[in-house]
Amino acid sequence: MQYREIVAVTGLGGLFQLLASKQDGAIVRSLEDKSTRFVSSRVHNFTPLESIEVFTTGDNVNLAAVFQAMLDKEAQFPLADAKADNQTVKAYFKNVFPEFDEERVYVSDMKKMVKWYAILKTNDLLKFEEETEEGAEEEAPASVEETKPKAKAKKEAAEEAPASEEEKAAPKKKAPAKKAAADAEGEEKKPKAPAKKKKTEE
Repeated sequence: MQYREIVAVTGLGGLFQLLASKQDGAIVRSLEDKSTRFVSSRVHNFTPLESIEVFTTGDNVNLAAVFQAMLDKEAQFPLADAKADNQTVKAYFKNVFPEFDEERVYVSDMKKMVKWYAILKTNDLLKFEEETEEGAEEEAPASVEETKPKAKAKKEAAEEAPASEEEKAAPKKKAPAKKAAADAEGEEKKPKAPAKKKKTEE
């Protein structure tokens, strides 16, 4: 299970792992009680966490960047309780992510992020950098697969190489044939020699 598989479902609390997409919905597994269910897309909407952006005083940031900041500063600023009062939750985010646009990021959104963070941490899914590296490693075998035809071509070329060497060596193998021809000529000359001797004797 990886962060990119996690979705939020409207009308349902918590987070879910997307197991399979259907034409009229999806099969999801709750990260809290591990129950699996079919959720109709006619009633609910699915939002991958990796596609969620958060308003800041500058450019929008991905939700993962907020979770990473919460993780990095957890030792200094312990995670707030999602059920805490509004001022406590606001104060927490001012410490861990002061760039929030307070006019557009509501306290209800902050509380939701706190709850989601706790769920992700329980399921060991706060490894955004490691997941990127794993993604690169997963792509590596694909690139290896892509190079297999080239390796095969090289192998075939290597197999053809001995054939070309044989072709190069072929003229050398013809040398005995020439020698045989020379022997044959020698044999032809041998019978002629007695004939000349016979004439001289006469």
